[in-house]
Amino acid sequence: MPGMKNLLRIALHGLGRRSARFARDTSGVMAVHILIFFFLMILIGGIAVDMMRFETKRVSVQNTMDRATLAAASLKQTLNPTAVVEDWFKKSGLDEELDTVDVQQAMNSRTVTAKATVNSPNHFMSMMDVPYLEALNVSQAEQRVTNVEIALVLDVSGSMYNTISRINNLKSAAKDFVDTVLENDTENKISITIVPYNGQVNLGPTLISKFNVNGGHTFPTSQPNGATGKSYCLNLPTNTYGTTTISRTTPIKQSPFGQAWATNMSTPTSYVAIVEPQWDTTRKLYTNLWCSPVAGNYVRMHNNNKTTLKAQIDGLVPVGATSIDLGMKWGTYLLDPTSRGITESMVTSGDIPAYFSTRPADYGDKETLKVIVLMTDGANFDQERFSDTYLGTTKSDIWRANDKYMSIFVASKVDSSTTTKLCNSRPFYVPHLGAWHSRPWNGTAPSGSACYSTTATYTNTTRLSWNEVWSYAHTDWVAWQLYARALCTTTSCMNTTYAEWKNKFRSYLDWTNTHDNTPTMDANLNDICAQAKSKGMLVYGIAFETDNRGANAIRNCASSPSSTYFFDVNGLEIKTAFALIASNLSQLRLTQ
Repeated sequence: MPGMKNLLRIALHGLGRRSARFARDTSGVMAVHILIFFFLMILIGGIAVDMMRFETKRVSVQNTMDRATLAAASLKQTLNPTAVVEDWFKKSGLDEELDTVDVQQAMNSRTVTAKATVNSPNHFMSMMDVPYLEALNVSQAEQRVTNVEIALVLDVSGSMYNTISRINNLKSAAKDFVDTVLENDTENKISITIVPYNGQVNLGPTLISKFNVNGGHTFPTSQPNGATGKSYCLNLPTNTYGTTTISRTTPIKQSPFGQAWATNMSTPTSYVAIVEPQWDTTRKLYTNLWCSPVAGNYVRMHNNNKTTLKAQIDGLVPVGATSIDLGMKWGTYLLDPTSRGITESMVTSGDIPAYFSTRPADYGDKETLKVIVLMTDGANFDQERFSDTYLGTTKSDIWRANDKYMSIFVASKVDSSTTTKLCNSRPFYVPHLGAWHSRPWNGTAPSGSACYSTTATYTNTTRLSWNEVWSYAHTDWVAWQLYARALCTTTSCMNTTYAEWKNKFRSYLDWTNTHDNTPTMDANLNDICAQAKSKGMLVYGIAFETDNRGANAIRNCASSPSSTYFFDVNGLEIKTAFALIASNLSQLRLTQ
């Protein structure tokens, strides 16, 4: 079978050659690598799918848990908090994931904590012996009703009356604010203090009695023009603006019932009837007293009776100058914890509700929000006040008879060199007669032979304290009629003496003829605003139809950002400003 052998030999030889050629051929090596990488890609993609499925479920559980705890923590929620959370999970189809619900309830807060275990089976990672992914989700929600102490520091200067719509718009906006803020405050968590200010802050008789008033204050038994209000203002020292406190032990001068503001009074060499503090016959009030004696402008502390507060706002009377720094100072102090002793005393007297007896709260109290709303329609106005030297119950040399005529004692007119000369001394000048007498005017003139005596007592006339002097007569009238005319015989001397005594009687702060540059008062405002904010108080500022100077002062005082805490408004926009502040306070008060 040679043919078959040859055929077999040929076949084997060809197979050998093909085998050798196959062994030398490398064109198919990459296929193995591709298969390996393909497997790894499938595995990694599978892991991503497992992770994505797990994260989707975890986020779903977390979102459900967050919404559930928020709903359960609401203090308005009347259902059982635990049941609320369980119901959320059940309706989301995740009830098997929920582990525990913990509820912490306090008088003014509720905290709900939920825990859930997320378990997601793996389709791909199980091939690596990781059968499932698991995570513990936790969600906590808290709603806390914060105690809120608010001070409304409101501008009631004369310019608020010059454009009558201003005061009306302010009253409407402030009353709406009271209604909004106190709505649903059934637990007496919110108190409102009202601090009206113009050139001064009239504390009212109760509040001023809590301070060490230097010399006290004397009012005439029958005030001119039938006025009934009284001046309860303190002349705070300038160094008080570097702190939020006011000393209740250090003596502080009280502003008198009187007018230091200059007037265009005539100055003839003859007598002119007593010029009293300027009276507005239309409005029935004094217009230029530095401490305006208007009961409607008294400070009211820590109250939440809407009727009482709105009546107070309705009773505000715009009159006088503008001291924004002074208004801000008192607003800040009445939220400072060092004034708590005043609150306690006024609770005892029935002037403040008993449930506010612990206010103002300490700084840093996590459950108390301190807020000042500072509003003005202008800028600081330079001050022309009474000098401290001529204030208080210190006796002056001025006498007032029962018939209201005045006389003045001039010591230089007493000659005590001999008994006769002492007797013949005539040291009392009576301006309405232009005469010198041996005793003060008491309704009648003494006889020409009546002796002057250093020990005599007098009837039907009273030696006035300086505060009493200013309650009856203007500083300019006193300087001219009782000093210039008494001490001089020539017009030149009278004019010089008149100017001298006017300046003695008055004290000036940032005084300019244009009234548009008040660096000291502006610095005071910056200082007290910085102090308030450093203590954690929130300061909202409202510049109402004011100029750039006033707006900048309020903007600088307000908390940051100014887009939230500062409002530059006109007309009815003031209602929007107060409404936005009220809304913002409601959000701050409910902390979740």
